Amino acid sequence: MERYVTAQQMREIDRIAQEEFGIPSFILMENAGRSCAEIVENTIKDRARMHNQNSSNRSKIVVVCGKGNNGGDGFVCARHLINRGFEVMIFVIGKSDELKGDAKVNYDILKKMDADIRALAYQSMEFFKQELGHAALVVDAIFGTGISREIREPYKTIIENINESQCIVVSLDVPSGLDATGGRMLGTCIMANKTVTLAFPKTGLAKGDGPHHAGEIIVADISIPKHIFMDRIKI
Repeated sequence: MERYVTAQQMREIDRIAQEEFGIPSFILMENAGRSCAEIVENTIKDRARMHNQNSSNRSKIVVVCGKGNNGGDGFVCARHLINRGFEVMIFVIGKSDELKGDAKVNYDILKKMDADIRALAYQSMEFFKQELGHAALVVDAIFGTGISREIREPYKTIIENINESQCIVVSLDVPSGLDATGGRMLGTCIMANKTVTLAFPKTGLAKGDGPHHAGEIIVADISIPKHIFMDRIKI
């Protein structure tokens, strides 16, 4: 039976993995993004088979990234999808100079690859909506487990635009706008077809609004040794 963790428990697991076991945060982010890319690729291929299409890698994918580590996971996912031959457009919410740490490193890699990266704010919202209309799938990498306040603008409108699109939506870790522990929708929330949750599923995916918004839940192995934490974190 799969064990569920709260956001606080997951933070402690991340801390132990990095500080005591020496697993670099950059490796955890790389594994998270790569795992998501694999699931996105399989989802696109399944869709292509359903529509009797041969060239599934021609499908356009939009990756929407916030400024935190969840956005960093999205940058890694985008890189792997580009390397696999997909047409990928990356939207970064806010200013790229506000990115830090591993997220900034992975953003810079995409820049050096000449990836199609766009800043997303109110003035570019119509263009964003147009691109959603041309996409087969959206990767939601806006918010991870750290969000607990009500969703404000421009995030609210961005999430609503994604929900109103006809795209398949794959969320990274939790659907953006869902409280990862309690499962409460924080004003608005992504309606995901699939949620690629990292290391352990989060309790909010099974509570409250979680089951309605998460879609199919897939647990991604990001190299954290699970058995170490079962007793220590009281999962």
